[in-house]
Amino acid sequence: MCEKDCCKKDPSCTITDDEKKLISTACVITVSDRGYRNEYEDASGPALSELLRKKGYSVEFTTIVPDEVDDIVAALKDAADKDIALIITSGGTGFAPRDVTPEATQIACEKMVPGIGEAMRAASMKFTPRGFLSRETAGIIHKSLVVNVPGSPRAAVENLESIIDPLEHGLLMLRGGSQDCAKLTD
Repeated sequence: MCEKDCCKKDPSCTITDDEKKLISTACVITVSDRGYRNEYEDASGPALSELLRKKGYSVEFTTIVPDEVDDIVAALKDAADKDIALIITSGGTGFAPRDVTPEATQIACEKMVPGIGEAMRAASMKFTPRGFLSRETAGIIHKSLVVNVPGSPRAAVENLESIIDPLEHGLLMLRGGSQDCAKLTD
């Protein structure tokens, strides 16, 4: 039986050890010109990594890339080529001219998953009336799910926390695990 909180509510939910292995890898890609140039210490990457580990993910690596579409696309495709199940990006989701993470994500991904960004923005509205201004999105590259979150450590964690438990179901379907939705309800 799965030990995640969402599954503890439903004893019929059975996620096998093999299925857990399919979906347990993650990475964090921080998108920041200043972070890339070592002008400040990245705080969102470590905060997201800590949350992912608490939720049972193995954080395979973290990296920082500049706010350049080509660099972001390359980092996303590299992570997918390494068969990372969950790829989290932090930063570049605002209105500033160099905030291009959603555009790079759209270029890199084969399919988009707009509901994830919508759910995060709705959750953000509980914390700030400006929550709807974030442009985070999500999509699929091969068998990897890409999720953009804001660059602020607090906002990044709040956004990821709002969607992380239901992601398990999507990751299982994406990576060839159980596709029986009735077994995965909370």
